[in-house]
Amino acid sequence: MQEAPPTPAPLDLTVRVGCSITYECAAATPALITLQPASTDTQRVIAQQLTLGPGLSSAPFTDDHGNVVSRTCFRAGANTLHYDAIVHVPSRREDVTHADGTASLLDLPPSLLRYTLPSRYCDSDKLLDFAWREFGHLPHGLPRVLGIRDWLHRHIAYRTGSGSPNLSAHDILQRRYGVCRDLAHGLVALCRTFNLPARYVSGFVPDIGWPDPGTPQDFHAYAEVYLAGRWQVFDARFLTPRVGRIRISAGCDAVGSAFATIYGAATLTHFEVWTYQINPAEVRLGDPIDLSRRLCGTSEIRRA
Repeated sequence: MQEAPPTPAPLDLTVRVGCSITYECAAATPALITLQPASTDTQRVIAQQLTLGPGLSSAPFTDDHGNVVSRTCFRAGANTLHYDAIVHVPSRREDVTHADGTASLLDLPPSLLRYTLPSRYCDSDKLLDFAWREFGHLPHGLPRVLGIRDWLHRHIAYRTGSGSPNLSAHDILQRRYGVCRDLAHGLVALCRTFNLPARYVSGFVPDIGWPDPGTPQDFHAYAEVYLAGRWQVFDARFLTPRVGRIRISAGCDAVGSAFATIYGAATLTHFEVWTYQINPAEVRLGDPIDLSRRLCGTSEIRRA
């Protein structure tokens, strides 16, 4: 019998998220921009603003994965994307709602079947023998997903700057190091070898209840696996479950979750991301980015 969905937790913390990104183009270049989180049971966008630079217009739409996408055309020269948002999130850890429960392929909703198949970066068809050798002894469902996540965390070293758009999950398991994107692809692909629906996710992860690592903030990639009738978060990069994770987009792999898909040549010349807990009575949308006013970055969850 399928477990009842958990009662939504109160959205009792406030996080500011956003980015400033500049591309230089030699000529007019079409692009798709995916930076805006959607409101769900675990995140509510209170205020947001997306600007694409002088003279740039956009046509937003929702794609078939449920992502909010803006279609635009970069002009020749510098093009700066600026996104700023205030989001409410729950203060409980994401693993509180982990639950076991799998469905047969005959009973899965048709829209989820694509998340069981190999894709460009999640080439699960190449990993069948490895997956069954390493994880075939684990009980199917949540224990197997956790076993895959833990194995990747232990055996795939995280190396800043080692990412490449040419590497698939199979490549990373051979190389044994990568970035969050690679760990997410590995987790998704290995889950799919067991017919577990899994998808790649891009999002913001604030340091709520987590010491500030002292590195520049960035987007983060992780996985969601469909168990007990709902999508559940699993992250091979941050083995300890987090608080306040905000999903921007999801897809079969990184192809469908890129923050910018550019149909032509463009050079990235500026990249800045922010994600930090705030007191909503003191910080407003559009205020200067001021990390001295953050409430996160410590092992204690602080409240406004």
